[in-house]
Amino acid sequence: MNLYEELKYRGLIDNITSEDLIDKLNNESLTFYIGVDPTGASMHIGHYSSVIAMAMRLKNAGHKPIIIAGGGTGLIGDPKPNAERSMLSKEVSLQNIENIKKQLVKLLGDDVKVINNADWLLEMNAIDYLRDFGKHFNINYMLSKDTVKRRLDIGITYTEFSYMILQSIDFLKLYERENCIMQIGGQDQWGNITSGLELIRKFHPEAKCYGLTMPLITRADGSKFGKSESGKSLWLDINLTSSYEMYQYFVNSEDSKVIEYFKKLTFLSKEEIDEMEVLLKNEPEKRTAHKRLAFEVVKILHGEEEAIKAEETSKEVFSGNHSENMPTYKLDNEKVGNINIMDLLVLTELTTSKSEAKRLVQSNAVKINNEKVENENLIINDELFENNMFILQKGKKNYIKIEK
Repeated sequence: MNLYEELKYRGLIDNITSEDLIDKLNNESLTFYIGVDPTGASMHIGHYSSVIAMAMRLKNAGHKPIIIAGGGTGLIGDPKPNAERSMLSKEVSLQNIENIKKQLVKLLGDDVKVINNADWLLEMNAIDYLRDFGKHFNINYMLSKDTVKRRLDIGITYTEFSYMILQSIDFLKLYERENCIMQIGGQDQWGNITSGLELIRKFHPEAKCYGLTMPLITRADGSKFGKSESGKSLWLDINLTSSYEMYQYFVNSEDSKVIEYFKKLTFLSKEEIDEMEVLLKNEPEKRTAHKRLAFEVVKILHGEEEAIKAEETSKEVFSGNHSENMPTYKLDNEKVGNINIMDLLVLTELTTSKSEAKRLVQSNAVKINNEKVENENLIINDELFENNMFILQKGKKNYIKIEK
């Protein structure tokens, strides 16, 4: 398979702006860019699925990635489908960018170019913005774009409305400064990408630039990929999401999504993925494919040593043994004897609310040291601790060690 055929096989192509791009991907070395807005102190697994994995594939094929760390656009925020984003302070944005740069270098190599679009957006004054760029954007054209159209019923501020123009300026600046001729994004970015192409053509009619969008990855029920059962994001920073937690997330993937995740998130060959598909079909109870998927993703994100450790920890935990590497929550001594099981479930983020915790206890889904908790008002006292710890379990898959 050539590169484009492989991207199609892996389900990574949603749309391209020109068929000419196919030959260029297969036979040339293109400079391309993908944007990451610094909305958190770390990138999360959604960034890996929609940004990093694709950049890694194209880089391995000889193309040159630029990652835009949106120090400018991140202060505005791409319009969410149903609400306005919370605004970041400049200080928080800059700190987040520094953290993200380190993660990008770790995953993509020391030669990856990370550029902060604050370099040109923050130096621009309002009049220059309106005269030099705003005049090129027809309001009717902007209203037709999905990112704007989906917000019209509930309302959209001018700040968010202008995001499309700012992202288009990014593409123009990168074309002029870095000879960047392709932008990649999720399928929800199609309108922003094509707007950037239009802006480049107005300044440089001879330019040959391209856009490529990728399908968004979801769970089997269509919900957002990368959120744990308790609603926690899976951060790429190992200090925020442990290798074991990341491993467990993928081990627990729905059967119907495992092969899709193999294709989009790992670098296994088609032959290896076909082998996993056979095992998934013929021996689903062994979960061999799930375990291989989890191992491969953790290996990419945290390294092989961490993947091995996460795999071994999982085996120990599910064989009924305690592992020093399993997730741990340190309970303050003053809380021992003064907190009940429902509060503890919320504190450890095994549940998102007391009402959910109560339902779980009532349905016999909570255990302490493998014993069912039948009293929703159970007080966490010294008697529960053995060697200053006990194992709290939710359902069949979620374990956490409680220490005091």
